[in-house]
Amino acid sequence: MSKKFLRLALCGAVLSTFAALSSAAAPAAPLNIGFVYISPIGDAGWTKQHDLARKEVEKALGAKVTTKYVENVPEGADAERVIRDLAQQGSKLIITTSFGYMNPTLKVAKQFPDVKFIHVTGYKTAVNVANTNARFYEGRYLAGVLAGKMSKTHVAGYVAAFPIPEVLQGVNAFARGMRSVDPKADVKVIWVNSWFDPGKERDAAITLMGQGADVITHHTDSTAVVQAAEEKGKYAIAYHSDMKKYGAKAQLAAVTHHWGAYYTKQAQAVLDGKWKTSSTWGGIKDGMVELEDINPSVPADVRQFVLARQKDIVAGTLTPFTGPVKDNEGKVRLDKGTMSDDALNKMDYFVEGVSGKVSSK
Repeated sequence: MSKKFLRLALCGAVLSTFAALSSAAAPAAPLNIGFVYISPIGDAGWTKQHDLARKEVEKALGAKVTTKYVENVPEGADAERVIRDLAQQGSKLIITTSFGYMNPTLKVAKQFPDVKFIHVTGYKTAVNVANTNARFYEGRYLAGVLAGKMSKTHVAGYVAAFPIPEVLQGVNAFARGMRSVDPKADVKVIWVNSWFDPGKERDAAITLMGQGADVITHHTDSTAVVQAAEEKGKYAIAYHSDMKKYGAKAQLAAVTHHWGAYYTKQAQAVLDGKWKTSSTWGGIKDGMVELEDINPSVPADVRQFVLARQKDIVAGTLTPFTGPVKDNEGKVRLDKGTMSDDALNKMDYFVEGVSGKVSSK
């Protein structure tokens, strides 16, 4: 081998080694994750829980991810625009956190096949769109048991957003839980036709208390219902997040939702190149739903009773919708056995124990 050839060979080897080292040292670009929120983040509520989950993802995955969010995005055309903007700005995982974002998410997903999407509370998927939801109704059942044990008037009030299956599952599970310990229990519902409208939520809560409800709860995003109960000296079951800051005496407990572990798992799957579309519906056993912060004023035997029912749900020996299930007009909706997920997701009626008809008018 000539000296010239040897020098060239050595030079080539050095350059190859340097290139390899440089490539190994270059950090991978972080995964950009975008979140779309239906309401302002605030101190408590649905959006607050998702933003806490976003922060959990950042903490768990560190420099491997960056996150951004857009809050207070109406469902419809605005949602589609925001989702598309996030994709155009480089988000490779986009999480849309309201039922009405479902079709806008699917539409944008078709335009950005290299982006992964997760839609929360919907029922449609695509090759690059997964969906997730929590079995809120499990926590609602336990809240109903607690309400039934604590109510003196046998009447509970429920401030509800829209008459969709997810909300109806909650109303009906609450009523079945309440009636499991108080056969006289009556649940009254007022629809506010909004996920977040503190004024309407407050007015509905006051109306329900005027109709005899001494325990009220809500499937809406603000703290208005708990605050109204505190002012009127009534009980409340908070929803989405712990709201005792707004009703230290009123809040009997809170049905809370936890998304951090799920989002972290999904983000890691994208990073690993192993992400696949899926449908996830997790409950108490999965850590996605909790009945937390039972008020110290609740008698010890009541607390123990409710927690025992929670253990039954985790063990699978208790489900909120085990037959017979009748609607509030006497029609048998399930004779025996446990209601299927398909039937739950088509729920369009009130069960026995709920007053009125399913209508947002």
